[in-house]
Amino acid sequence: MNLYKINIENKKDFLRTLGVESVGVEIIAKKMDTFYIFIKDLKTPAVNILKQDALSIGAELAVPSGVILCEKSHYDCLLIASKKHLEILSSKELAQPFGLKAVAKKLKEFLVDEKFPIRVMGIINANDDSFYEKSRYEAKSAIRAIEQMIDEGADIIDIGAVSSRPNSLPVTKEEELKRVQEICDTIKHFKLYEKTIFSIDSYTPSVVEYALNCGFGIVNDITGASDDEIIKLTKQYNAKICIMHMQGTPQNMQENPHYDDVIVEVSDFFEDRIGRCEAAGISKKDIILDVGIGFGKNLEHNIALISNLSHFKKFGCELLIGASRKSMIDKIIKTPLEDRLEGTLAIHLKALDNGANIIRCHDVKEHVRALKVYEAIQ
Repeated sequence: MNLYKINIENKKDFLRTLGVESVGVEIIAKKMDTFYIFIKDLKTPAVNILKQDALSIGAELAVPSGVILCEKSHYDCLLIASKKHLEILSSKELAQPFGLKAVAKKLKEFLVDEKFPIRVMGIINANDDSFYEKSRYEAKSAIRAIEQMIDEGADIIDIGAVSSRPNSLPVTKEEELKRVQEICDTIKHFKLYEKTIFSIDSYTPSVVEYALNCGFGIVNDITGASDDEIIKLTKQYNAKICIMHMQGTPQNMQENPHYDDVIVEVSDFFEDRIGRCEAAGISKKDIILDVGIGFGKNLEHNIALISNLSHFKKFGCELLIGASRKSMIDKIIKTPLEDRLEGTLAIHLKALDNGANIIRCHDVKEHVRALKVYEAIQ
């Protein structure tokens, strides 16, 4: 007899291979995922009730000492539970007082388990100001780069004409359109949108509409769907919208960014913007979320968001991560732009483990190869 610990990515597939009956697969799979849910500022009576309810079903609530004596009015705590436990608690706590009804509703959100394919998004910058020089292209060289990315296996190609690096300068909408117009026209003329999905990295309605009319399928909006006109265009053309979080603007976003709790604040932002999109008729399957690595965040904020990406799966939307060659890598290993590929891959692979499914990157070939190995291991 031999025993060894294993990691199982797809619980149901493993159980089926083991020969478990179909009904058993559904029951057992719910017990195989462990959730660690941090609850902040819960009323002390609610903490004590939740502790007892958790223990009664085999879950656990880690609490500070002093809770049982009600030394403080509110406490932070950690719920440790399986999916089955969450199902029970999200129902049971609806009947409890002290704010536990709201806790129950939020626990239910974590039961969302949408599965999305892993996809690589290549970057084309039709400007001379983006932070990574090798991503900058003029119209003709951009088309060659697009064709190369398609050959290398890019699932999506993101095209933008305005730099959003820290302290970048804004441009007029006329200049922005001028920079991408020939690229868009070529994509439309040769029907390149049949070979891959094109994303327009813009928050200018006239530019977005021009791209959508040329076969683009995604609007990548760094302002996070702040303009109703962008939302309307997304719906009108049956496109997807990528909602990115940014604190401030590219001109001031890195001037001492501050959050009381970056996970909570980014989550609240997404909840608001998803609501606006849904009110306009855009379904969650057509919404992509991007936590905005480096957009109004310091190193600590970026690491917290990458480490806790799984939190944002509760929205049932695709999750994009874009840390390609960004300065957070330099802050960790002190390396120039040209030598940040390894750091980029490390961040992106960890992000996939934590719930991301779209990787926005400069180095398509290297990412496609790395993801083939990653998926084989998974």
